[in-house]
Amino acid sequence: MKKTLVGVLAAAMLCTGTAMAAPPTTVQKQLDGLTKQHKFPAALSTLTDAGGRTAHHTSGTAELGKQKPVPRNGQVRAASNTKAFVATVVMQLVGEGKVELDKPINHYLPGAVKDDRITVRQLLNHTSGLANYTAFMGLDKFEEQRHRYFEPRELLDIGNAHPVTGQPGEKFKYSNTNYVLLGLLVQKVTGRPIGENVDQRIVQKIKLRDTYWPNVGEQTIRGKHPHGYATTSNGVEDVTELDPSWGWAAGQIISSTKDLNAFYSALLKGDLVKKAQLDEMKKTVDTAGEMWAGAQYGLGIVSTPLTCGGRYWGHGGDIHGYETRGGVGPDGRAFSVAVTALPGTFQNTPEEAGKAHEAMLTTVDAALCGAK
Repeated sequence: MKKTLVGVLAAAMLCTGTAMAAPPTTVQKQLDGLTKQHKFPAALSTLTDAGGRTAHHTSGTAELGKQKPVPRNGQVRAASNTKAFVATVVMQLVGEGKVELDKPINHYLPGAVKDDRITVRQLLNHTSGLANYTAFMGLDKFEEQRHRYFEPRELLDIGNAHPVTGQPGEKFKYSNTNYVLLGLLVQKVTGRPIGENVDQRIVQKIKLRDTYWPNVGEQTIRGKHPHGYATTSNGVEDVTELDPSWGWAAGQIISSTKDLNAFYSALLKGDLVKKAQLDEMKKTVDTAGEMWAGAQYGLGIVSTPLTCGGRYWGHGGDIHGYETRGGVGPDGRAFSVAVTALPGTFQNTPEEAGKAHEAMLTTVDAALCGAK
């Protein structure tokens, strides 16, 4: 995993190591802090109560150099939230008797990995020990990879070419390679593309309006959206348009804050997987030193403590141009927030970048603890 706050998809999982501050009085105040104090160009969020009523908030500008309103509920690259969608499809297949959690992945994809002991479950909860391909594909020179198309098997080959980080089941170590394998698993079992499975089994089923899996070669964002920015060798650039194939089943989806709320709410209510499979998804492993403070990783979903008591379930994601955080609290309230750069893009020091990252988590905590 990359250790800087700017860079690859895996950088979504960073440990802040500090407690979150008390919630502010309003969500709007918190979003204004993200843009004014922490210098993100734009911030947008959706708060959904247990009854399904929504409130949208925005702050900043949709495009640098212009006073352009941030679209309410605009589309963003949802990055590693894709993992929760893919994990949901895998668990649906488990419920249908087509996949077994504790069978080796090589049973379904012969020769896919060198170690025959690695199971489907270990891919889902990042305890496989497989190297993270995004750490070795040159994303530190993003401008060279930005418009390149990657085949999924290319991504797997990169991961397999590097030493393992541990023995299967030994410890949590976040690796996007796990979810490339899970995408290939879904395709092998169903005989259909992973994007089509996500669309039919989730997006259409719960009627998500702004969520889609980009087509091969598709580099734009289809709907209304704020521009995303990233640091490249040329400085800070508008990277809204890029080829997301390098993220594939680990981070390719485009969505909106409202849709992310709807997805996680439906999943946790049991509308997408059976109770037995949801219970399995909630079995967590410790992520100490790998993610933010207190995070526990299940099967494609993350549990995070709230300052007001209880925990919330979601995932979050980082990709060049966008960061998202959010989830569903114990009372059914859901909240998602997005900003249009990774922490470290517009902050001057690592300390400032760390505070910006923490501010995203604090924003989620505030909303789920009652801020309106």
